[in-house]
Amino acid sequence: MRRVAPFITPAWMPAFLFASALALQGCSLLPGRPEAPASVARPVGDAGGEEKATKARDAFSVEIKAPDAVRDHLIRHLELQRYRQIDDLGSAELSRLMVAAEANARELLGTLGYFAPTLTLELRETPDAAAPREVLITVEPGEPARVNQVQIGFAGPVADDAGAEGQRNTVRAGWTLRPGQPFSQQAWDNAKSTGLRALTARRFATASIRSSRADIDADSASARLEVGYDSGPAYRFGPLQVRGNERYDPDGARRIARVPTGSDYDQQKLLDAQQRLASSGYYDSVFLTLDTDGTDPLTAPVIAQVREAPLQKVVAGVGFTTDSGARLSVDHIHNRMPLLGWRAVSKLLIDQKTKSLGTEWNAIPDDNGWRWFSGGELKRDTSGDYEVDSGRLRGGRSKASDHIDRSYFLQYDYAQNKGVGAPPSASAVSVNWSWTGRYFDNPAAPSRGQGLAVELGTGYTLTGQQLPFVRSYVRWLGIVPLGTVQAADGTEARRSRLALRAEAGAVMASDEAQIPSTLQFLTGGDTTVRGYSYRQIGTVNASGQTVAGRYLGVASVEWQRPFVYQGKMTDWESTMFVDAGAVADKVGLLKAKVGVGVGARWKSPVGPVQADVAYGVDTKKLRLHLRLGFNF
Repeated sequence: MRRVAPFITPAWMPAFLFASALALQGCSLLPGRPEAPASVARPVGDAGGEEKATKARDAFSVEIKAPDAVRDHLIRHLELQRYRQIDDLGSAELSRLMVAAEANARELLGTLGYFAPTLTLELRETPDAAAPREVLITVEPGEPARVNQVQIGFAGPVADDAGAEGQRNTVRAGWTLRPGQPFSQQAWDNAKSTGLRALTARRFATASIRSSRADIDADSASARLEVGYDSGPAYRFGPLQVRGNERYDPDGARRIARVPTGSDYDQQKLLDAQQRLASSGYYDSVFLTLDTDGTDPLTAPVIAQVREAPLQKVVAGVGFTTDSGARLSVDHIHNRMPLLGWRAVSKLLIDQKTKSLGTEWNAIPDDNGWRWFSGGELKRDTSGDYEVDSGRLRGGRSKASDHIDRSYFLQYDYAQNKGVGAPPSASAVSVNWSWTGRYFDNPAAPSRGQGLAVELGTGYTLTGQQLPFVRSYVRWLGIVPLGTVQAADGTEARRSRLALRAEAGAVMASDEAQIPSTLQFLTGGDTTVRGYSYRQIGTVNASGQTVAGRYLGVASVEWQRPFVYQGKMTDWESTMFVDAGAVADKVGLLKAKVGVGVGARWKSPVGPVQADVAYGVDTKKLRLHLRLGFNF
């Protein structure tokens, strides 16, 4: 017998009243009618006064006839616009305001470089328009004043120090408002500020503008400019003082920052030291300043205001790449390991082609910038047509400077290949040296420069016969500016570029040596040969399967061109490219596989975004390649 739940009649009337009360309270959160301006008078005792004030028309409208740039500037800044909503403004009062508006307009035109304009102000009755009156301002700006002379003077140590001649010349050479150019207040201010920045960038941290004068001759439409800079004392870096530290040793911060104590103050060196501290992982925020309040500018302390990162944290992330599909990662960071005191970063990574678990330990660098490091990794990934279980242990010393990274280390590798006809498992131990130099104008989104990476290693195989081998790898990227692309209005121009890339690798050993596949080469994918899948290009064994090979060659040519839309420069670029790569066990068997395609680059807030469509000539298939950021 089925039991039926009893029907309960809801108390609908109390619920309805309660909901109504809540709704009435919520109405107070809705946007209300805007307040009338304080200058609008409201008749006392008039019940409809508030409604009339709300619906009142503007007292007058303003129409400006002038060239577009002049018109936009006057519309934005003309003080007459402030009085439009005073509804009881009479004709006599408006006429007085127009007299002041003429003087105000002349001042505004002067900031644009027009010092002899012709202005006509008319007041017209417009009863049928949106406003009862209209102020018509007609502007003929005339010829803009042009700079005919620039005089830059210096006072203080920079004026007398022979060693500061280069800095004085830098200020003069970088002056942006040169003779013959149109004068404007903004250009004048920018030129003075640019000169001051060039002066404060090195040695003279407290430099200031001592005097500035712009003599305008309205009759000849010319401007004579004079500016004087006072350098103040010359500063040198003193000791680093860390403020806000609790968990981590301030001497460690000194060794990480590597402020060049005793050398001349250089703003870029200060920023580089700040970046080293910020990227060390020990601090959530870092701000470095030179203490210029002390008595001795030759030993000015550098103040590091820091907010320390937690001792430990876990970071989880998800992502997607066209090489390996969806990705999940979990990082555990320990900034001060027990006993050693080193920083440890352990990472679990899972995607469609790779599963890995690794850890890397780094000591705080010594006074020369060298640090001890060690690490290990277990990985399962695809190597050609086979799955490979591999492991790696390494330990050694490394040093990272502004442009150059270098390291030397001892490494153990083993690789176990799975599948019918797979290469035999192998292991090896090696001594390695690596060097990377980066010489780009912008490390995040370069437009010119080059980078070079070199790896050399020598060791012995541990599986089968113990035989020696030598491994080498070289990677190079060069970005060469080409012609200039300019917006239709001539306001902005950027260079197009040619990106040239090359890779070469070799493992030299006897044919009997069993080299781990993780030390050999495969290529193909987003960052190597586009038009092919990740590590698809290798050598072919007797079973017809693709495996890693002992020799590698890759070359790429890419043309990058800024994109102009409707006459204006955008944050997009178009690209055309040709990639080629080959892998073989003998140099004579290297046969290039080519990919060609087109793409787009977007300068996003988080870094350059790259999207390419490539055609693999060998596979006769199209592939989409997506990548975020620049890394060399």
